[in-house]
Amino acid sequence: MASNGLFRTKSIEKSIKDTEEPEHALKKSLSALDLTVFGVGVIIGTGIFVLTGKVAKENAGPAVSLAFVAAGVVCALAALCYAEFASTVPVAGSAYTFSYASLGELPAWTIGWDLVLEFALGTAVVAVGWSGYVRSLLDNAGWHMPEGLSGRDGAHGFGFDILAAALVLVLTAILVVGMKLSARVTTVVVAIKVTVVLIVIIAGAFFIKSENYKPFIPTSQPQSAGGTLKAPLVELMFGYAPTNFGVMGIFTAASVVFFAFIGFDIVATAAEETKNPQRDMPRGILGSLFICTALYVAVSIVVTGMQHYSKLSVDAPLADAFKSTGHPFYAGVISFGAAVGLTTVCMILLLGQTRVFFAMSRDGLLPRFFSRVHPRFRTPHRPTILLGGLISILAGFTSLSELAELVNIGTLFAFVVVAISVIILRRTRPDLPRAFRTPLVPLVPILSVAASLWLMLNLPAETWIRFGIWMVIGFVVYFLYGRSHSRINVQ
Repeated sequence: MASNGLFRTKSIEKSIKDTEEPEHALKKSLSALDLTVFGVGVIIGTGIFVLTGKVAKENAGPAVSLAFVAAGVVCALAALCYAEFASTVPVAGSAYTFSYASLGELPAWTIGWDLVLEFALGTAVVAVGWSGYVRSLLDNAGWHMPEGLSGRDGAHGFGFDILAAALVLVLTAILVVGMKLSARVTTVVVAIKVTVVLIVIIAGAFFIKSENYKPFIPTSQPQSAGGTLKAPLVELMFGYAPTNFGVMGIFTAASVVFFAFIGFDIVATAAEETKNPQRDMPRGILGSLFICTALYVAVSIVVTGMQHYSKLSVDAPLADAFKSTGHPFYAGVISFGAAVGLTTVCMILLLGQTRVFFAMSRDGLLPRFFSRVHPRFRTPHRPTILLGGLISILAGFTSLSELAELVNIGTLFAFVVVAISVIILRRTRPDLPRAFRTPLVPLVPILSVAASLWLMLNLPAETWIRFGIWMVIGFVVYFLYGRSHSRINVQ
């Protein structure tokens, strides 16, 4: 490919060689256990405490457990593709780096730009959610935050979420000091979070009534098609309206609960900081996904057994299910677990974003100033401080509930790119040593692309419009700066 072409690729050998430059080399300190903990830490968030009941009541009934299995299978298809790439190309940047080696520079820029948005919004959204849980716990203790410092929602005049902003700044400092410290903090918090989930499963199992599982798959209820931008894109394109309940309702539910799995792909952004990425990357990615799927299925079985799906609350189904059995103590435990757990979700999303930004700046597509590592900590401190500061302001001033769906479309887009990249690299570089090989290529990557596209089509049309606007901005930045400053432009 011509050196000035939009689809010029960066060889895997060159990508790995760049990681060895002293000024741009990250410290290798992570093990398979650290990676698995990171994966569990970012996947288990409010989804397990909220989505289970909401989807059971509105979409699938007790069969919500099967919806979690279906969503887990979709993620597993993508995870197999990620595992091959992360072990073959152990370089920071995840899907950005993978696509640079296979699809070319413009597609790589596109996915990198997409990931920067996805992780930034994800971090801000989670920080705001964490702030809400903490304010609730403080209210229960009789200590109330001033209205002006409690966020934009419900504020009259000035509103700044001081707790959300402070959380992002503290996590930024932890990430600057080093990955091993980040891993230790994450391990402690994930241990607390998983313990809370296990308490819910074990305690809830004693309150299960078999009659609550009848019918396990409720009678289907077709929905009338709508015509607004809030309707799923598939509905506007083909007039197909998702079905609630019945067998098809399980798949409608799967497209919703999928978003409780988002995060395992972030494990791949830490490949460059892993001691033995060829062995540990597949273990971390697939291990964290398996653990979370098992916990999700168990929680969904318990909550629908404790209370009939038609009576579950939408806002706090798990906590309210315990209240309905006369055990409000567990509701407090769940709120505490959610608040503690969201800190790791926030930190690992921020970690993922800084690594993608760092990889793009090391390639020259963003200013090289950001690709120099800290002389003592060997971390990408400059992009971490910049992005941490910007996200803390974003989290403080913005109500981000509607933008959360942009995180989902960004993740699915990355899944599609990685799956296609696996097929291309198998053809163009069959000689590469692959410590882990995705099975049944090209079948598994093709199934991953099809499943991801189906879930993308189930997102609202307005989400696609916002995503398109961000991509247009990205193309402008690339053609004004990235293309001419790219390090392979002169090679």
